[in-house]
Amino acid sequence: MTDEIAFDRTPTPPGEIAELTPLVRRVIAPNGGPMTFTGTCSYIVGRGEVAIIDPGPDDTGHRARLLAAVAGERVSHILVTHTHRDHSPGAPALKAATGALVGGCAPHRPARDLALGEINPLEGASDRDYAPDFVLADGEAVGGAGWRLEAVATPGHTANHLGFALAQENSLFSGDHVMAWSTSVIAPPDGSMAAYMASIEKLRARGEALYWPGHGGPVREPGRFLRGLVQHRRQREAAILNRLAAGDETIAAMVPAIYLGTPTALHGAAGLSVLAQLEDLVARGLVACDEALPMLASRYRPS
Repeated sequence: MTDEIAFDRTPTPPGEIAELTPLVRRVIAPNGGPMTFTGTCSYIVGRGEVAIIDPGPDDTGHRARLLAAVAGERVSHILVTHTHRDHSPGAPALKAATGALVGGCAPHRPARDLALGEINPLEGASDRDYAPDFVLADGEAVGGAGWRLEAVATPGHTANHLGFALAQENSLFSGDHVMAWSTSVIAPPDGSMAAYMASIEKLRARGEALYWPGHGGPVREPGRFLRGLVQHRRQREAAILNRLAAGDETIAAMVPAIYLGTPTALHGAAGLSVLAQLEDLVARGLVACDEALPMLASRYRPS
């Protein structure tokens, strides 16, 4: 069996209320783009008494469609996987409309402090207004009539990232940690490659049969897909080491060679992913850096 990733980029149109399983419905926000595919997936879990996972952006139309989908039902919880602006800002208005408690992940925090002179290029991507009514630690759960959602801490894409396991259907709402349409962007200082890989191994040990991600369609063979993600990251790591051996010293020099065919508009995000890999390689003693902490502008060499 091959471990290569088979991405599924089947269009998932925004707006419609999709009945996915007896316990799960999905409404996709109209915020599609290069980093969000066709939009953020908001999930409704349960019947009669329900939870909404990832309310998405603060979009009036999306909120109206979510409220229409749960008309006549009680929303007890609004759960958030992480605090990027395409996932959590819709929570306050949805809470006001339903009376539900908002929680799940903790407020935004970086995976590490900024290095001296470092600027976070994704500073504006995080919802720093997110103020949960409750925070779930790893293994804690909330529930309702016929459903229970267990928090699964999966830091990496962000430091506060959670998945939610639905035992009744042996499935996992995986947020942006694992998605069928694309690999997850790991961007320091908010993200951490070491934490991401550890979270992948944690999920491999769990055994859910189906993932519902934050963007795109389901991950239908999670075990195989996770093996593919590990192989992909190791191949990327090898490519970086090869570029260093060839004499490249900067991330700007490595990206065009490593990400052949990637539009130049996405090279900034690619550079952040290379930084995340280099941060991990420096910590493991495989690469040396001319700064105390790896940064986008640092110079690198093989150790």
